[in-house]
Amino acid sequence: MKIVLIGGTGLIGSKTAARLRSKGHDVLAASPNTGVNTITGEGLAEALVGAEVVLDLANSPSFEDKAVLEFFQTSGRNLLAAETKAGVKHHIALSIVGTERLPENGYFKAKLVQEKLIKESSIPYTIVHSTQFLEFLKGIADTGTVGKVARISPAYFQPIAADDVADVMAAVAVGKPINGMIEIAGPERVRMNDLVAHYLKEINDPRTVEADTHALYFGSELNDQSLVPGDGARIGKIGFRDWLRQSQLAPAK
Repeated sequence: MKIVLIGGTGLIGSKTAARLRSKGHDVLAASPNTGVNTITGEGLAEALVGAEVVLDLANSPSFEDKAVLEFFQTSGRNLLAAETKAGVKHHIALSIVGTERLPENGYFKAKLVQEKLIKESSIPYTIVHSTQFLEFLKGIADTGTVGKVARISPAYFQPIAADDVADVMAAVAVGKPINGMIEIAGPERVRMNDLVAHYLKEINDPRTVEADTHALYFGSELNDQSLVPGDGARIGKIGFRDWLRQSQLAPAK
């Protein structure tokens, strides 16, 4: 089966592609670097010839509110139109747990627009809502840092390892479309400030972490329900400690 991964050379895309290829599928990892651009349309029609399944894993190069909205609108419209012409049978998109709960968050708002385009198209689909990746812990710390202090929300979240995300995406790619949404999350529900502080300590980062209920997470204040999955979510196997060891981020002892 031919499967096209839009954003297939990124973190999740490369891991998902490897899993699908190991099962014998014909996988095309598409990105601007490989001559496929969903914004300009370059190479898109050619990439989709014979494709049965498309996974949209692309991300905006800018997180500025207007830029990210324009990216997901344009990319989504171009991709879905090209898929319709190519006769694609299953469109899969990776989105975020809690997109509907943070309307003031520009990135989440843009993802909701992307999801609306998918639901309104004629292509059978599956939308995967994921919690934050463990690989983004440093980015969370960086966005909250002023000087040597990172002010981080104490809200609960349930981050997931990229390997667990890729396992789910590969499984969904070879499954039937559900014309709905599934949620995925890591095995540990923790307070964001606590995990960020633990992570920074493990990598010998000298910054200190202060809990701040008003600290913004990419433009939004959080509560304990903002980023956690609901009942029935698919839970990954890799916890923080195992992820840290596997990713070789922990300093040698």
